Amino acid sequence: MSIVLHAHLPYVRHPEHERFFEENWLFEAITECYLPLLGVLERLEHDNIDYRLTLSLSPTLIAMLHDGLLQARYLAYLQSRLELAEKEIVRTRKQPEYRKLARLYRRFFLHTLNTYQQRYRGDLLAAFKQHQATGKLELITTAATHGFLPLLNVSETAVRNQINTGVATFKAHFGVAPNGFWLPECGYYPGLENALADAGIGYFFVDSHGILDASPSPRDGVYAPLACANGVTAFARDPESSRQVWSSKEGYPGDFDYREYYRDIGFELDLAYIAPYILDGETRINTGIKYHRVTGGDQPKDIYNPKRAKAKAYQHAQDFINKRQQQIHPLAAAMDRPPLIVAPYDAELFGHWWFEGTYWLESVLRLASENSNGLQLVSCRDYLTGQPAPQTATPAASTWGDQGYSSYWINDSNDWIYPLLHKAETDMEKLARDVQGLTLTPLQTRTLNQAARSILLAQASDWPFIMKSGTTIDYANKRITDHLARFNYLHDSIRKNRINERYLTALEIMDNIFPDIDFRNYNPAKPS
Repeated sequence: MSIVLHAHLPYVRHPEHERFFEENWLFEAITECYLPLLGVLERLEHDNIDYRLTLSLSPTLIAMLHDGLLQARYLAYLQSRLELAEKEIVRTRKQPEYRKLARLYRRFFLHTLNTYQQRYRGDLLAAFKQHQATGKLELITTAATHGFLPLLNVSETAVRNQINTGVATFKAHFGVAPNGFWLPECGYYPGLENALADAGIGYFFVDSHGILDASPSPRDGVYAPLACANGVTAFARDPESSRQVWSSKEGYPGDFDYREYYRDIGFELDLAYIAPYILDGETRINTGIKYHRVTGGDQPKDIYNPKRAKAKAYQHAQDFINKRQQQIHPLAAAMDRPPLIVAPYDAELFGHWWFEGTYWLESVLRLASENSNGLQLVSCRDYLTGQPAPQTATPAASTWGDQGYSSYWINDSNDWIYPLLHKAETDMEKLARDVQGLTLTPLQTRTLNQAARSILLAQASDWPFIMKSGTTIDYANKRITDHLARFNYLHDSIRKNRINERYLTALEIMDNIFPDIDFRNYNPAKPS
């Protein structure tokens, strides 16, 4: 069995504002997912548990975790949460059950602050790198800004720059190139493997039907990888293990004993009381302090019981392992190699959306490491090393989105963005081609590189996804239009040879991702 976590957030860094709502996406994920996940790895290592886990870190997330401004803002965020928890202990002094939980949150935020500041000194990437060095954690990456590659395929150059910039970012921070690659939204189209191979990628992941509908048909269904004609290998998501975690009806996170995500004091307490801990003193947001459990049905939410929830998470871990055993037993007799169950999930599910998820994951990794259960944890890379050559076939076009294809990323809510993206990409490629062989000034080179950054940031799959899901639509619209406007300004500045260095510097400060980017890679005629 191979468990794969995909950790990704869009680039939400806003130095032009003192505080910005969407930066909380990062701060919440660090607090509730990334730091608890590191805690899981620390305990497993301390107890000599022979686990295997694959973690995909997106380049935008890598950049934000490394960013000094966001690190400082995260510390301020934790201090404010700790202060709020202290206030809650006082406010709930006549409500013993609530006060007990308030004390739990104070311990949680204090531990988080000390761990981040003292143990890791703000450098979570170094912490993940240390676990990678043990051989038990395999780190991989994804496209530069999580661009949805099937819809960027109008330009092969666009696809290759998303992939190559992602790989280069990973290598710059971890010192090695990734062997595996998470296709954004598991979005695959036949031929994409060629760009992956050129980037040095050995394997990638697709949704179940990407393998089941492959040509020729797979002998072993989703339980063995397929090798594309160029040798790059595709692994498929196992639908059964996914359903147990993701399904709104069958999935573990919806159990009535788990903490309710949508009941938060940021939306429930008096505005005057909560004002210092929300965005602008007026806009209510999550604080991370939640006192209720899922409960179920339309009945009033019961108070959260952490011990009961933890016990339920362990039961669910046992159930998950038992069902994997039941799955594997009949498969093993019919295959010429060990059946592989690939269980990929968004990392942020664990701890953030599903508060007990990191404990469930730790329990699964511990139970799976026991020799008596017939399961073995492996990375996909290790599986390929130890087994016969995979069957050769071409996976089918697919995603893990609604209905399995691209409808979530192109529909009535967001289809307007693609002609603009494709035009900007065409303009960037023509610009890179036109300046080839010219002697450029440092200012011109900076402008061209910043234009390339704007292209990548505009291509993020997060914005069309948000437009379809209907959450922070205004923000998603603004991110697309802002990045395209910045590109158009920079493009025109080069064409007219009128560069405003002050404005360019401001854009470089706001969008300081990918410091080693080279606009020349947008020249389709550039030799590889």
